Amino acid sequence: MKTALVTGANKSIGFEAARQLLQQGFYVYLGSRSLVNGLKAVEQLNSEGLDKVEAIQIDVTDDESVKAARVGIGKKTGVLDVLINNAGISGEIPQSALDSKIDNFRNVYETNVYGVVRVTQAFIDLLQKSPEPRIVNVSSSVGSLSLQSDPTWPFYNYAKFAVYSSSKSALNMYTVTLAYELRDTSFKVNAIDPGYTKTDFNRHQGTGTVEDAAARVVKYALVGNDGPTGKYFSEETNPETGEIPW
Repeated sequence: MKTALVTGANKSIGFEAARQLLQQGFYVYLGSRSLVNGLKAVEQLNSEGLDKVEAIQIDVTDDESVKAARVGIGKKTGVLDVLINNAGISGEIPQSALDSKIDNFRNVYETNVYGVVRVTQAFIDLLQKSPEPRIVNVSSSVGSLSLQSDPTWPFYNYAKFAVYSSSKSALNMYTVTLAYELRDTSFKVNAIDPGYTKTDFNRHQGTGTVEDAAARVVKYALVGNDGPTGKYFSEETNPETGEIPW
């Protein structure tokens, strides 16, 4: 049975991604900063007949928490097939390049960038033991430098989020570099925009469903050996091929 770790999986897109992986036959480690919330999420999945799931306390901003999660999962399995770096925060709004406080940048980067690096580095050894390891970094189309600087882009004049957007741009570069370093292996590493989804993350102002958003993420956790790596996908932005410019 293949195994997966999904961070920030006690609610919203992460929770739905965990559910869809379970439906695909995975054993899922449901990562949650709060173990209580994680256990409640597991109870919900169990009530649906999905029992190959276990709550794991993991605060991606805390070294000791991530190390403890790695030790805990390592006692249960010697192989991790999929890592979905889903945990993320938006930061304080509004976000001006001139007025946003350094603490706002620091807090968002600690989760959205450093957290991904921290978790990936902690679990890379278990992933390397999988015959088909997959890493999915949940990004956003607002992290695309090309789109954000294109006056013809439909959302060019939409509110810019200096803190959140730049954190996703940094995450994208980490994805590119990670995929490059793993290019001669069986790893597939991609950045995925789940779309503008109605969740508490955006005060339920999104237009998409968590089911569709999670399906976009899970799709790249399941790609075959002939699948893409080092790519950036937003099926909401580009319905034809899904790929968007960095």
